Amino acid sequence: MDRLRAIMDTLRTRDQVSVAELAARYGVSEMTIRRDLDDLARQGVVRRIRGGALSLLLRGEEPPFTVRELQAVEEKRRIAAEVADLIADGEAVLLDSGTTALEVARALRDRRLTVVPLSLHAARELAGAPRIRLVLPGGEVRPGELDFVGPLTEKTIRSLRFDTAVIGCCALSSAHGLTAHDLSEVAIKQAAIDSARRVVAATDSAKFTRTAFGAVCPIDRLDVVVTDEGIPKEEHEALTDADVSVHVV
Repeated sequence: MDRLRAIMDTLRTRDQVSVAELAARYGVSEMTIRRDLDDLARQGVVRRIRGGALSLLLRGEEPPFTVRELQAVEEKRRIAAEVADLIADGEAVLLDSGTTALEVARALRDRRLTVVPLSLHAARELAGAPRIRLVLPGGEVRPGELDFVGPLTEKTIRSLRFDTAVIGCCALSSAHGLTAHDLSEVAIKQAAIDSARRVVAATDSAKFTRTAFGAVCPIDRLDVVVTDEGIPKEEHEALTDADVSVHVV
C-alpha cells in the first residue's frame, strides 16, 4: 500500500509520528491511521504510544523482510526483469537473499539454469520449476529473513564456481562500497563475489542514500549494477568511472 510505504519513509527520518499529523497529511481518518500503525507495530516497525508511534527503524538496523517487501515494489520488479535478461540459459547462478533477489527468482522461474539461492524465500519460489536445477547451500537459517548464514554456508559457496552472482545490498555508495546491516551476511556475500565470474548488484535507488554497518566490497569489485532511475547522478558517474556497467530501468 502506497500510504504504508510513505509512512515508513517518514519513520526513517523521524523518531516519532502522531496519528493526527499523518491523518492530515494523507487525507484519511485517524481511525485509518491507527490501523496502519497497528499493522506496522505487528511487523516490528513501530512501537505504539498514546496518540502516535515511535520508530524502530533507526540507527542502522535492517527493517523486517515483510516490511521491505512493501517498499519499491515496481522498481524491484523492473530491476529483476533486467537482471534476468542479463543471464543466459545454462548459467550457474548464485542468487543472494533479500526482497529484490526474491523478485529475480520469480523472473528466472521459467529459465534453464542451475541456481543456488541463499534464502528459503527464493528456494520456495524456484522449487518445482521444470528447468531449474536447484541446489541449496545448507547452513544456519536466520529467522524472519530465512537466509542461509554461517561457516557451512560460506564453505559450500567457496567450493563452487558461478557464472553470475546476483548480489543484493542494504546500501551502496562510491565512498563506502557495498555494505550490509547483518555481519553474518557480510562473509556470505564476500564468498559469493569471490566465487563468481561476474558480479551483478541488484538494488533500488534508495539504497544509494545509506551506508550499513558491515563493509562487503568496494564498487570496483562489481561488474554490473542494475537499479532504477532514482540513482543519484554523482553515484552513477562514480560507478561508470570505476568501469562498472550501470543499467537503469
